[in-house]
Amino acid sequence: MIKNKKISQEVIAQTHHLRNDGIPFDASLIEGININCSAVERRAATIGTRRSVKKEYQAAWLLKAISCMDLTTLAGNDTQGNVYRLCAKAKNPVRKDLLEAMGMADAGITTGAVCVYHNLIPFAKEALKGTNIPIAAVSTGFPAGQISLPEKLKEIELSVAAGATEIDIVISRALVLQSDWKALYEEIAACRKACGEAHMKTILATGEIPTFTKVAKASMVAMMAGSDFIKTSTGKESVNATLPVTLVMVRMIREYLALTGYKVGYKPAGGIAKAKDALNYLILMKEELGHDWLQPDLFRFGASSLLGDIERQLEHYVTGRYSASYRHPMA
Repeated sequence: MIKNKKISQEVIAQTHHLRNDGIPFDASLIEGININCSAVERRAATIGTRRSVKKEYQAAWLLKAISCMDLTTLAGNDTQGNVYRLCAKAKNPVRKDLLEAMGMADAGITTGAVCVYHNLIPFAKEALKGTNIPIAAVSTGFPAGQISLPEKLKEIELSVAAGATEIDIVISRALVLQSDWKALYEEIAACRKACGEAHMKTILATGEIPTFTKVAKASMVAMMAGSDFIKTSTGKESVNATLPVTLVMVRMIREYLALTGYKVGYKPAGGIAKAKDALNYLILMKEELGHDWLQPDLFRFGASSLLGDIERQLEHYVTGRYSASYRHPMA
């Protein structure tokens, strides 16, 4: 035990809530949305400066980040072996000796999910057998989404049949750029229906949306159509998750909660590679939406390299020394 201080077992606690069923399309809810860009950027700029967590508190928050992580491999050279290694790391994301030193060896910490391409679902299913770790699959023509709606729906159905319990869909960005909100609603609602019991995360690809106002409107439409999560990025755009765009999206989640009573999850993805960045996102979620959005059923990181840096920070907490990054591979 470190200085006789034990990290709370609540680090992996989960909440339960009603699934978002969506609401009928209402153009008036979209028309009134207008985002003040300067105000958003000023607020986001304060996240990393006004709050600081240290020592055992920081270690606890970093363990929380791990439990909210979609451990991801979405590379063109993915193989069966890559997936097996990824799943092994998802089941045991932190070295046993570090967990023992923190009093967390029996906490059952795993990542929130494993995210792979459709064709790799069977290997993930085999590797995760006997665990409760969900399998997320990217679908609907990921990452560009430039296929027809019938093809998108077929992809979803095939991934669900193969064993995916979460589906990350990509929207047709052209519908956002053209402000065709009704068509966007209908596309996302059709995808939600195809998902069945599988939870649906809707990727907006915010780096390809030119204004915060359009990001906010797309977020609201996605929730109205029944999205369980709204997600920033595929990780393949030139600009991925940022704190300002996160602030815009979580404020829309808050508006939707007030309107409908449904809690919708949030997933920033792409570009979050450092433990410090993860802490900033957790702080923002806590301040804007509250404790429920610090649980994996309402918050996820889309990450691959982030886990390695978090484990490195945890070793520093235990030993007081920084190790080389290569000693903490993602998988």
